[in-house]
Amino acid sequence: MISIPIIAIKLIALSLSLSVAYLAFYAYRRSESSPMVYVSVGFVFIGIGAVCEGLILNTFNTSLFSAALVQGILVSVGMLLILRSVMLDPKQQNI
Repeated sequence: MISIPIIAIKLIALSLSLSVAYLAFYAYRRSESSPMVYVSVGFVFIGIGAVCEGLILNTFNTSLFSAALVQGILVSVGMLLILRSVMLDPKQQNI
C-alpha cells in the first residue's frame, strides 16, 4: 500500500510537469518554434514517468526493479527530447 503523502507528491509532480508541457505547447502555437514541441512532449514523458513506478508496482504486481526500470526509461526519453529541443535551431521549422 502506498501512503497518502507519496501519492500527493506524485500527483503534484505530475500536475507541474503537465502544466509546463501545456505552457510549452502554448508557446509553440504562438511562436511556431518547433523546439517547443520537443519540450512539451518531453515534459509529458517526465510527468508520466513520475507516477508510473507506483502504478506498475501495484497494478501489475511486478518487482521494484522492473517498475524502476520503466520509470527510468520514460524519464530518460523525456530528458532526451528536451535535450533535442536545446540542440535544435529555433528558426528550423520542420520537426
